[in-house]
Amino acid sequence: MALDLGRFYQACNPSPLDLANPEARKYYIDFSSVRGGNIMRELGRTISRLSPDKPTCQLFTGHIGCGKSTELQRLKADLGQQGFHVVYFESSQVLEMADVDVTDILLAIARQVSESLDAVQIRLKPGYFVSLFREIGEILQTPVEISDVEFSVGIAKITSKTKDSPKLRSQLRQYLEPRTNGILEAINKEIFAPATERLKQQGRKGLVVIIDNLDRLDNSVKPTGQIQPEYLFVERGEQLSQLNCHVVYTIPLILRFSNALGRLMNRFGREPQALPMVPVQLRAGGEYKEGMAQLQQMVLARAFPDIHPVQRVDLIPEIFDSPETLERLCRVSGGHARNLLMLVSRCLERDDPPLSRDCIEGVIRQRRNELTMAITEDEWELLRQVGQQKSLRGEERYQILVRDMFVFEYRDSEGSWFDINPILAEAKEFQP
Repeated sequence: MALDLGRFYQACNPSPLDLANPEARKYYIDFSSVRGGNIMRELGRTISRLSPDKPTCQLFTGHIGCGKSTELQRLKADLGQQGFHVVYFESSQVLEMADVDVTDILLAIARQVSESLDAVQIRLKPGYFVSLFREIGEILQTPVEISDVEFSVGIAKITSKTKDSPKLRSQLRQYLEPRTNGILEAINKEIFAPATERLKQQGRKGLVVIIDNLDRLDNSVKPTGQIQPEYLFVERGEQLSQLNCHVVYTIPLILRFSNALGRLMNRFGREPQALPMVPVQLRAGGEYKEGMAQLQQMVLARAFPDIHPVQRVDLIPEIFDSPETLERLCRVSGGHARNLLMLVSRCLERDDPPLSRDCIEGVIRQRRNELTMAITEDEWELLRQVGQQKSLRGEERYQILVRDMFVFEYRDSEGSWFDINPILAEAKEFQP
């Protein structure tokens, strides 16, 4: 079968898959069998089987680019098929990630839920927000009136007006902060309670809200002296956990390695679920063949989505000069889905398939140089320790290694283990 080069290149764009799209579903690879557990099944089971009628609040994290958004899209699709009304949105599209407060998140959730309900002919006019929006409009010098069909539009006017203006955000927060509990109560009583009742009248089981991309929050320091993720999810986490529906928040991975982890778990009553990398080798060393095979299928599916997985392997020569060249790319990616697709994309920008080993090694060297430029000598020493011990301590200096993707997390039957990003392992600075 001839390779459609343009389609292959577009398919390798390292962006989340929209699994509601039948074409995108052809590219999806279920890595749960090699990741040490099916985290999305656990999140979904908590909602649909263990607590379908009682609100739940769950935390989900992992390296940026490891596939969280695609897996959340899968969770959305699965829960939708089971009869839940699922609202999924990317917080980075509606919030200024360098400067977020609890009321920003609450209003963003209210807006997205209201817009989603409008689409299924459930229109709400919460009385609390009529006067609130009127007063906000005076602060922002933007009249905000709520008609019978424009509650979500009213919130959109507020959030869009303040997203790009630090001054207006500050003014608005001074007004909203003392009213946070009132806003939370109004969302629960005037939005979520009637919405859930009317959804059930339509035959739905309940409301689920998935807030993606909050793992991209900047580590800016709040006036309290805390970094933004700790302020939101630890200091103010109790308020975020009190929404009267099923909620899944993505959170920054560094919170799992923070001294505040215990307090975070107390706030939400559970430990964050972390999506690990696809392992390319075993904890004790040696190649992990199952993980490598799945990563190869991810690349091959982008090239030949309509071909059976077994038959795709026979088509490797259409893309690479040898199976070993594809294996090399998968191994050096460390099982990081976005990194692997990015490496393939860069190779396609340099040359036409079948891609040669020389082409791929050139792309690998370029990527390695980009990463090594940011690593200090102290960090190289820490990386050597991780490479030897396969573990991390909860110190702040190790958080940097995780945040900047110098170190990856994996999971097996014994639990989590860590290793250096394989593309760095060949750097001369890493050698003892």
